[in-house]
Amino acid sequence: MRMEKMYMPTLKEEPKDAEIPSHRLMLRAGMIRRSASGIYSYLPLCYRVVRKIEDIVREEMDRFGGQEILMSALQPKEIWVESGRWDTFGPEMFKLRDRNDREFCLGPTAEEYFTQLITNEITSYKQLPLNIYQIQTKYRDEKRPRFGINRAREFLMKDAYTFDMDQEAMEASYENMWKCYEQVFDRLGLDYKIVEGDSGAMGGNASHEFVALASTGEGAIYYSDDYAATDEKAQVHLEIHEEGVEEREVEKVHTPNCKTIAEVSSFLDYDEMHCVKAVDLMVKDQEVLVFIPGDRELNMAKLVAYLSVPEHEIRMMEAHEIRAIGSFEGYTGPVGLENENIRVIIDESVTKMKNIVVGANEEEYHLINVNYKRDFDGEIAEDLLLVQEGDICPVTGEAFKTARGIEVGNIFQLGKKYSTSLGAGFLDQQGKEKEFWMGSYGIGITRSVTAIIEQNHDDNGIIWPMIVAPYHVIITVISTKDEGQMALGEKIYEELQEKKVEVLLDDRKERPGVKFNDRDLIGIPLRITVGRGAKDEVVEYSTRKEMENEEINVHDAIERVLEATKNYR
Repeated sequence: MRMEKMYMPTLKEEPKDAEIPSHRLMLRAGMIRRSASGIYSYLPLCYRVVRKIEDIVREEMDRFGGQEILMSALQPKEIWVESGRWDTFGPEMFKLRDRNDREFCLGPTAEEYFTQLITNEITSYKQLPLNIYQIQTKYRDEKRPRFGINRAREFLMKDAYTFDMDQEAMEASYENMWKCYEQVFDRLGLDYKIVEGDSGAMGGNASHEFVALASTGEGAIYYSDDYAATDEKAQVHLEIHEEGVEEREVEKVHTPNCKTIAEVSSFLDYDEMHCVKAVDLMVKDQEVLVFIPGDRELNMAKLVAYLSVPEHEIRMMEAHEIRAIGSFEGYTGPVGLENENIRVIIDESVTKMKNIVVGANEEEYHLINVNYKRDFDGEIAEDLLLVQEGDICPVTGEAFKTARGIEVGNIFQLGKKYSTSLGAGFLDQQGKEKEFWMGSYGIGITRSVTAIIEQNHDDNGIIWPMIVAPYHVIITVISTKDEGQMALGEKIYEELQEKKVEVLLDDRKERPGVKFNDRDLIGIPLRITVGRGAKDEVVEYSTRKEMENEEINVHDAIERVLEATKNYR
């Protein structure tokens, strides 16, 4: 490609709204442009990268038994109603009506669609297992789109679904896709970890996430040598041994202007853990009070799983609602609640502590020396806590290590959740009707672009791995007015094109400094600079990663390019 004609609107200035390096560099390198909040156009350089990632995903999916199809991004309401997710998926779903007033959504995912597709088509165990996938645009009305294309409202995703005859076969398909994903992300050159994930709105029995490590990633993971999980999923087991502690008499104490755990702890000289935190919630129309140790945070994903309700149906109580149940904001406690309809949920760790501090349900008062069972009761939840640094891994007994990352892939064992709700099944060896055991598998195609850039950049720009680079080599002609330089640049360009090398020729009438800055910014792996040595057929050769210029004969430069690109042509 001749850069004189190329659509590559690079920016000199730093974009003001860019939050992370990949977003900033993709805007500056003329790879994407924002159309609206969370909606982007992919310009030529970026779209070449996207297509290369797609090709890698296709090759590995096909190698591991997948068959590609393409379904519409427009999905009818009826199948979502059948699965029970039309109303529960939440406000992230884009919903619309056609001219006949029939309702549809823009697909945020495709479990229902794929299940409906094979219903009455796959009817016998002899047709199983089945693994079908698509690469399709997905739509989610993110509450707060951010990080460029990393959390956008429109994104490109590979989603696959397996259909099996029993649990054992489903687990075998799950393992097969696990290996496939390792191949994909290994080929992309990503530094990643595989962690236990939260099934969330997908449902099912088990899930894992493939997380590309990046300090700017919005997701946190916690891991030890033999265990890794997202912060939403990581198990928390607090070591509390107070069995022999004597239970003291309850006292009501005046705690003026003490609404936070820190304020209560300081005023009463109690450790924060024993100053139990109340989280006042409305779940649909039900008042729910959750009590956890004061030094911890509530893990909303765990609470959502415990309550079996979508997160958008949970909100914090307002002040008037707290007062309506006979309490005061900042002073809610589990003792003596007047309203019997309130649902009280207690993290199991609280039940093991003695002589705790709780709100007295009276403004500016707390109760001390409160004890579970003797003074209050409620539903016991095994673990509602958000993991934090210093926690002990329940599997290895080691202190958790923590890192941040970008989720680029996920795999789910769905079980029979969708086949049951949508009536999808087959006849087994005995002629009996059975429901499919399903798996769901996603790879974020466009999100993988951001993960690669987050792991491969410097202060000057992007450093593309050869396998996904938009072009393999860039030829920079210092002076396009110099006939000798242009002639040699053209000669190298044509010879590399003939050898199927993906090559850029910078023949723009720009100052050398502009060309060099753009060259660093867009991150092409191999560089040949044609300058004053052209008359002697001497060029400068360098790589984007090392950026060390070496003067060599043009034929040697071409040979180096051919050797470096032999596996990518």
